[in-house]
Amino acid sequence: MVSRLLAVTLLVTSLNAYAAAGSGHAFSGEQALAFTRRAVAMGPRPDGSAAIVRLRALIRRELAADGCSVTEDSFSAGTPDGPVPMTNIICRFPGKSGRAIAITGHYDTKKMANFVGANDGGSSTGFLLEFAATIAHRPRRDDVYIVFFDGEEAFHDWSDADSLYGSRHLAARWASDGTLGRLKALINVDMIGDKDLHLVYETSSAASLRNLVWNAAAALGYSSEFPNNANQIGDDHMPFINAGVRALDLIDFDFGPNNSYWHTPQDTMDKLSARSFDVVGTVLLRVIGELEGEK
Repeated sequence: MVSRLLAVTLLVTSLNAYAAAGSGHAFSGEQALAFTRRAVAMGPRPDGSAAIVRLRALIRRELAADGCSVTEDSFSAGTPDGPVPMTNIICRFPGKSGRAIAITGHYDTKKMANFVGANDGGSSTGFLLEFAATIAHRPRRDDVYIVFFDGEEAFHDWSDADSLYGSRHLAARWASDGTLGRLKALINVDMIGDKDLHLVYETSSAASLRNLVWNAAAALGYSSEFPNNANQIGDDHMPFINAGVRALDLIDFDFGPNNSYWHTPQDTMDKLSARSFDVVGTVLLRVIGELEGEK
């Protein structure tokens, strides 16, 4: 009974800490949208471009202003077009428990003519920047990692070898240095800015984490944005799932009529909504509080 009471107390304390008005600003969908707009204004941002180099610099500056510890995971990726330099950007806010939670997404765009990737690559970048700013001054029990993956997109046709370059590299690195063993959960966000937000009930993800997130969304009144439309999506969570991590992908894979905006020049800022960012940000703040209540 005492241990159960302690667990409940820890959960309530964590939820209250993240909800407290005085412990950092509330997540702002408008600010996430503004960050996304700044990224998209740089134009197409595929690996090897000058634009992605400028975007990396912007991400580093914003994270440094948030006061997090920023590290880079740079490597040369073997792609069908030859070796390409890539860099994962990792922001860490330290806790005290020795355990960790990761919120991740990708910042590269697919190499296509006139493709600016407002939703696919832009929304995850803008979301993560605002999420980092939101949790920067909140009390934490666990370490929180905010990770910007490079190289999510395939250079040619999607395959196990031509995709997910950054997440595959970081999963291997974290397996080697012991970080994977400290992770309570990893939640990946991708294409979450769509005005008509309907996230996939992604079946490759860890069921316990998926249920926790969907229950949190329901409790907050966001069941319509988190429906039970089951599908299996290959994304940056998969290298971590394959490594035994409790991981989840949050993705809206119905972007435009019959997903017609995906990987087209129609993936532009006018298709996005601050409210969609707000929904995902509010749910994940609650989820972090619940995860911190777990042992």
